Amino acid sequence: MGQRTPLYQEHVDAGAKMIDFGGWDMPLHYGSQIAEHHAVRTKAGLFDVSHMRAVEVRGPKAQAFLRFLLANDVAKLSPGRALYGCLLNDAGCVLDDLITYSVAPDWFRIVVNAGPAEHDIAWFRAHAGAFEVEIAPRPDLAMLAVQGPEALARAAPVLGAAHAALLALKPFHAIATDGLFLARTGYTGEDGFEVLLENARAREWWRALVGEGITPAGLGARDTLRLEAGMNLYGHDMDETVSPLESGLAWTVSLTPERDFVGRAALVEQQARGLRTRLAGLVLTGPGVVRAGQAVNTSAGAGVLTSGSFSPT
Repeated sequence: MGQRTPLYQEHVDAGAKMIDFGGWDMPLHYGSQIAEHHAVRTKAGLFDVSHMRAVEVRGPKAQAFLRFLLANDVAKLSPGRALYGCLLNDAGCVLDDLITYSVAPDWFRIVVNAGPAEHDIAWFRAHAGAFEVEIAPRPDLAMLAVQGPEALARAAPVLGAAHAALLALKPFHAIATDGLFLARTGYTGEDGFEVLLENARAREWWRALVGEGITPAGLGARDTLRLEAGMNLYGHDMDETVSPLESGLAWTVSLTPERDFVGRAALVEQQARGLRTRLAGLVLTGPGVVRAGQAVNTSAGAGVLTSGSFSPT
């Protein structure tokens, strides 16, 4: 038995097919992965993403610490803004991809992936000494993602007074209100938002959102949605064996000369000598479905599929 989110019983009661994902018991689908995918693309879908871990980084040197730890530069952030980027090892390879939110000048909230979460937290702590920052995981917080073109409209009765403020936010911006942390972020290629809230409130919110006609969606739809949107999945499209430059994530790396960070020297060297591999998108023009692990042969050499699936849209 894996770890369970506060919404585990909701999933079971809804007839979800449960699977292990990063050590967590999570819903794969609630009957039809395709129907859930289309609900997100055309109306609105609801995901339990409470297996992902929120981590607080606080202290006067919090910004300096994260500028050293992450390949993207949090100096770009003002309070209320978010940034996507990678956590690298000394070899410049990807330990995890994560989103960093600036809450206040000395307070950042980071959301890390489920599988590498404990390793990430240990990595943070191993590098925190000189910066005297507080590293505080938040297992008391659940996380829901509401995604789709009708996500904000359908969620309006549940959001209440926060709806107008959320509607006014640009992508990759966030607000804290009424014990909620609301962000215009997601992993589907659609409009929508994510909400961090106390575990004790998660079931109430889940039921209220479902009551507004928002379709529960599992990991299966989450995977096909993110694949159609060209979004990487940690452990498949990048891991500790490849760099962000090789993984289609060069746009998340800030190599400005005035800032050093973990893995920077390795990335500069890699840039100078050229990349060994390159992540590319493939489209199958004939019948069939591509799957992870399959061999790919091209004029540029042999490769391997990192992610593949039938594309519902």
